[in-house]
Amino acid sequence: MTTGYWLAIGAGGALGALGRAGVALVFTGVGGFPLHTFIANVLGSLSIGLVWAALQRLDTSPIWSAFLMTGVLGGFTTFSSFSLETLLLLEEGAWRTALWYMTLSISTCVLGAGLGVWIIRAAL
Repeated sequence: MTTGYWLAIGAGGALGALGRAGVALVFTGVGGFPLHTFIANVLGSLSIGLVWAALQRLDTSPIWSAFLMTGVLGGFTTFSSFSLETLLLLEEGAWRTALWYMTLSISTCVLGAGLGVWIIRAAL
């Protein structure tokens, strides 16, 4: 991978992170519901579907995919990648794999976050 590839990911990641911060500034939680995260995840998932489908149809440089999907959308939300991968598994007819991926991803990520919190709280 070239230096331009890595720079594209870095620049896109910075833009995505700024976009995520902007969503958090505009939207606040309602009744304890983390609206800003929900909106970022939905927008990111919609966006990765649009970008992926457009890149499949257009003859573009792999740097555009790196910039937009890995960089911008990766900086905005990684839930978008999870959503697209699940969709592609479903489109391939791999329902069982998709269900396992969804179940394992959600449960282990929530458990992982809880474990991380527990470790720090126990240590400090």
